[in-house]
Amino acid sequence: MADEAKAKGNAAFSAGRFEEAARHFTDAIALAPENHVLYSNRSAALASVHRYSEALADAEKTVELKPDWAKGYSRLGAAHLGLADAASAVAAYEKGLALDPSNEGLKAGLADAKKAAAAPPRRPPPSGADGIGQMFQGPELWTKIASDPTTRAYLEQADFMQMLREVQRNPSSLNMYLSDPRMMQVLGLMLNIKIQRPDASESSQSSPPPPRSQQQQDQPETKAREAEPEPESEPMEVTDEEKERKERKSSAQKEKEAGNAAYKKKDFDTAIQHYTKALELDDEDISYLTNRAAVYIEMGKYDECIKDCDKAVERGRELRADFKMISRALTRKGTALVKLAKTSKDYDIAIETFQKALTEHRNPDTLKRLNEAEKAKKDLEQQEYYDPKIADEEREKGNQLFKEQKYPDAVKHYTEALRRNPKDPRVYSNRAACYTKLGAMPEGLKDAEKCIELDPTFSKGYTRKGAIQFFMKEYDKAMETYQAGLKHDANNPELLDGVRRCIEQINKANRGDLSQEEIQERQNKAMQDPEIQNILTDPIMRQVLIDLQENPRASQEHLKNPGVMQKIQKLVSAGIVQMR
Repeated sequence: MADEAKAKGNAAFSAGRFEEAARHFTDAIALAPENHVLYSNRSAALASVHRYSEALADAEKTVELKPDWAKGYSRLGAAHLGLADAASAVAAYEKGLALDPSNEGLKAGLADAKKAAAAPPRRPPPSGADGIGQMFQGPELWTKIASDPTTRAYLEQADFMQMLREVQRNPSSLNMYLSDPRMMQVLGLMLNIKIQRPDASESSQSSPPPPRSQQQQDQPETKAREAEPEPESEPMEVTDEEKERKERKSSAQKEKEAGNAAYKKKDFDTAIQHYTKALELDDEDISYLTNRAAVYIEMGKYDECIKDCDKAVERGRELRADFKMISRALTRKGTALVKLAKTSKDYDIAIETFQKALTEHRNPDTLKRLNEAEKAKKDLEQQEYYDPKIADEEREKGNQLFKEQKYPDAVKHYTEALRRNPKDPRVYSNRAACYTKLGAMPEGLKDAEKCIELDPTFSKGYTRKGAIQFFMKEYDKAMETYQAGLKHDANNPELLDGVRRCIEQINKANRGDLSQEEIQERQNKAMQDPEIQNILTDPIMRQVLIDLQENPRASQEHLKNPGVMQKIQKLVSAGIVQMR
């Protein structure tokens, strides 16, 4: 599916494997050629490996498919800039900003393009620290930072953006900022290596473990603390309003952490209070809503959960929140709807909600929940349709049509009987007999095996299965089936007759009484059997077969082994080996 290929491409891109990412996006495009996001993603991947001409073609296709999408013009500008066409890059970034004036990536790209347009001819590439600093000059910088989940948030931090622009203006100034862990993170991203940070262990411990009673999608997420600027960073002018905003966000995060701790202790009322306070302090983080929704699920307050999830989706759209957060909100809503469906018996809206969540982000847990909801709906429909009395009536109709040799019509009635009562082995046996008459051997074999599965003591299941295998000239398998049936009904005449007929056919092969055409037919059929293939590729059995031809004394020892003898018998029955 296109979504699976896209997910693989996104994962490869985040890991810095851009060529692999481009291949996955190409696979996705082949499945969904009108999806503008796929061309945009492949353009970014190609630009990251300096294949700017191809990146430009994909960016132009993106804009053609979705002319009102700002990111398409970001890709277009980056490709033009990579091809040293600064004027076209400026025009592309300006078109994007006309659609999304607050987009930091477009603003930074426009600044780069204008700088490139005004710059004199390029000098020879620098070396040393300046050479590393020059890595921050290319258009792929913004694409990489925005695409990596560990650095994406830095684009919203004013002090970091100022540092980054200073490095772009003066590459040799990079050393001044390497004490800032954010700059080290971005440097590692540009070098395609993972740089260990001293505070990594502390960050990993800041998130409380999830509660056992709820799966991953229903657990409040704990946001890792962002690294603060070191004292060496250049001082920033901060307004009182900005200070207050930061303080409120910080307070909201503390409330969230307190809510997470209460959730872990199953103190749900306290958790609700903390998440609600966090929302009052900061309405720009929808995780407070999704966390509170998770608590409501635990409390059985499904309507409140659904309201919070709807608010989270609506607010997330306004804030252009991460698609994973939108998917999480929709998944929790779907979970609540499934809980309600146990009484309302309406799974359709829950299934639709999970499907919407998967269009935002293809999460394995969401997919699992969707499958469970669809199965619950199917089981409910089957329960409502279940009626043993009508099933018996349909079976009798099928039996009458079978006697009249109207086999296709009989199959229809047997099938309806199974829909009404899927646990009746007699119907599977009767339908298997119909399929045999119609020459539909695989379907008949499947029904016979289901009959035996439902009632291992029902002799008819074994006679149906054995007859089909005998007709397919799989005499050794038919023999095993008939013998298995005789363990439950030792005097059954049909089973005994089946064994007799199988022995006749096997002895016929042993005596070499088969015609060349019969031998060839058996061999061709046998070579398609995985069991025969395994015997022929087994090194021990290959040596046994060689000894049968060249070393009679050794072969006699082999034949004393019951397992070897059984395998030899299978090869004889299949026409692969002839015993004289």
